[in-house]
Amino acid sequence: MKKEVYITDYNCITPLGFDVSSNWNALLEGKSGVALHKIIENQEPFYASMIDSDKLENEFKKFFISQDFTRLEKMFLLSLKPLVEKYQITDETAFILSTTKGNISLLKNQETLPEGAFLSSLAQKIADFFGFKTKPIVVSNACVSGVMAIAVAKNMIQAGKYKDAFVIAGDEISEFVISGFNSFQAIGTEICKPYDKNRDGINIGEATAAVYITDYHSDEGRISQNEKFSFKVLGDSAINDANHISGPSRTGDGLFASIKNAMTEAHIPTEKIDFISAHGTATIYNDEMEAIAFNRMDLQNVPLNSLKAYYGHCLGASGLLESIISMESALNNTLISSKNFEETGTSQPLNIIKANQPAEIKYILKTASGFGGCNAAIVLEKC
Repeated sequence: MKKEVYITDYNCITPLGFDVSSNWNALLEGKSGVALHKIIENQEPFYASMIDSDKLENEFKKFFISQDFTRLEKMFLLSLKPLVEKYQITDETAFILSTTKGNISLLKNQETLPEGAFLSSLAQKIADFFGFKTKPIVVSNACVSGVMAIAVAKNMIQAGKYKDAFVIAGDEISEFVISGFNSFQAIGTEICKPYDKNRDGINIGEATAAVYITDYHSDEGRISQNEKFSFKVLGDSAINDANHISGPSRTGDGLFASIKNAMTEAHIPTEKIDFISAHGTATIYNDEMEAIAFNRMDLQNVPLNSLKAYYGHCLGASGLLESIISMESALNNTLISSKNFEETGTSQPLNIIKANQPAEIKYILKTASGFGGCNAAIVLEKC
């Protein structure tokens, strides 16, 4: 029989706040972190969700003395610090880092490749700072990385490789990232509108997020002094449909298979899912693909939202951050509206949440999709 695996704590650093409670309160008030920012010299400002660097620096100085860290590394340290202070790091504790680009900004104006630009070096630097004893694991699989990192932790613990895991995810906005998405003509001219008929593209965002995952919870009396909640990771799956280097499958095959596999492992029928935290990038092909996949799974009536109009698309952080907010929704018995959605813009129906509303949430489906045909899904149960 497989071990049961739980998420028992989490934290996040975003433009809406430097802890979970401030983020949750901002979401309840309908605030968006997306605004116009001048990111590339000699180009017009872009709509993006950026953390105020001065606020970040001031917050960092409250807790850390050394300044030998990049901006992204400071975001990672701030997100993880509250968790490592609560839970003991042992020889059986995994450290997993999810990111798509890491310290990509270090490459600017460099003739040689800086050591810090390697994702392995970034992970090791964070691990060494907090005293992790095991070799770091890096999950970098485009925009499904944050969801996959949860799945990797779960499967490693169930396989007996580790007893527990700290998972962090993060990316920052850079000229490289903005230029890449702009080359696809995918960046929106306003705050994005996932699934809406009048959407015109994505907003890029930045954030870091952290979760603690373990094979025990407070019912067994081992960490009850720290734990306030637990969510069981019931099932997971990641499928690559190999459709296109950037375009999602028109039939939703990969996302459909990921959801089906995750729910099969979770032993949960579709009618038990209370809420879907979807990817929802506000691009025509992604939103349409998701609508097709959800309908193929007979999930079209389940309340669903995208958080991209609040946070932008935070790349490797998005899946983990959105998983955290979905768990907050369950704890607070509140569904958060899918901001800026007004009129259906997909060929198949979805039950998009139009306004914050009370709800009993026990089973959550979290999905993500990304470049290269990758798709991932996890099923969470509130315990």
